[in-house]
Amino acid sequence: MQASDRFNINSQLEHLQAKYVGTGHADLNRFEWAVNIQRDSYASYVGHYPVLAYFAIAENESIGRERYNFMQKMLLPCGLPPEREDD
Repeated sequence: MQASDRFNINSQLEHLQAKYVGTGHADLNRFEWAVNIQRDSYASYVGHYPVLAYFAIAENESIGRERYNFMQKMLLPCGLPPEREDD
């Protein structure tokens, strides 16, 4: 692999990271990554009606209640963030 190939791959990766927030970056910590995954999952559940209906049947709740619960879980999907150590 040549230097120009590496530059091209890095520029493509930077473009994807700028375009799609959930793809992460070098400074992304474990908590932020988990929050992105959880929020993407909940958004997918709410956006796909058959999946939402499946969860509603499995939990014996109405579809509207399940949608509301998933939207509430999107606020703090992994709990409060850990305290940062500023060096």
